[in-house]
Amino acid sequence: MAETATTLVMHEAPHQGSVDELAAAVHDRNPEIPLTKAYSYEESKRALQDEDTEIVITRALPDELLAEAASIRWIQALSAGVDHYDIERLRDRNIRLTNASGVHANPAAEQVFGYMLQFERNLRQGFRQQARREWRHFGGGELAEGTLGVVGVGEIGSRIAELGSAFEMTTLGLRQSPDRGHDAIDEMFGPDELHALLARSDYVALACPLTDGTRNLLSAREFESMPQHGVVLNVARGEVIDEPALISALQKGRIGGAALDVQRREPLPADSPLWDLSNVIITPHMAGSTPNYLDRCADIFVSNYDRYVRGETDEFENQIV
Repeated sequence: MAETATTLVMHEAPHQGSVDELAAAVHDRNPEIPLTKAYSYEESKRALQDEDTEIVITRALPDELLAEAASIRWIQALSAGVDHYDIERLRDRNIRLTNASGVHANPAAEQVFGYMLQFERNLRQGFRQQARREWRHFGGGELAEGTLGVVGVGEIGSRIAELGSAFEMTTLGLRQSPDRGHDAIDEMFGPDELHALLARSDYVALACPLTDGTRNLLSAREFESMPQHGVVLNVARGEVIDEPALISALQKGRIGGAALDVQRREPLPADSPLWDLSNVIITPHMAGSTPNYLDRCADIFVSNYDRYVRGETDEFENQIV
């Protein structure tokens, strides 16, 4: 493997302004990495056609651009989710794919607790009263001694559980391999024990990847398993929830509420009933936002770049393919 490899830093709209910031963060860590910056689709296409371009750092690489990239050997995704990549196609072409897992963990976990505090302390009532200039007492509960169920104990789910422990909550976790424990999880469940976790959880935080097994993971039967006051918190993918079933459960008071950072269709259509439900919090897919985002991505990339030039790609951090 060569001592250096040309890397294309490519962002699709509307993220073009951060190309320079990310390139600077990479060079701060290793100024010897040769970088090409692309600010548009056409610039990206030309750079990908260059036989010297072996590596791409990007938020997304459309199939039509991947087809132009004859020399690409590694894609560093600037997201944790990679369900928009054709994994089999990458395998067929022997292209490595790494993601940004862990970059979002702290902000996403903090956002989950922002949601929880709004529900538990009834802060939404306070916001409504403030808008009406109304001074009227209302009460709130405590997260301490409540139960938090975390579905997906990866980087984000682990951090959610750690904060739950700090709030003195009982933490339940669900993962594919329940034998793998976690210091912040009081009790671990396997995939076939989802209903047991739901039945015991005051709050259910979804932090799992979108797979065939997690699509519509929460539907009508699952909402029936939850306590009536239970709240769903989704910072995973919109498709993890059966949206019509969720709307029905919320409208009928079958569950206490939902906080949704992700939707099946984004932007959420203006005519969605979710907008008008008083027991729903909606945010525009921003739970992972942080001023440290690109710096953390650069840390992962530069560490993996050193492995790449040494020919140690099997040791990549956050390797998907």
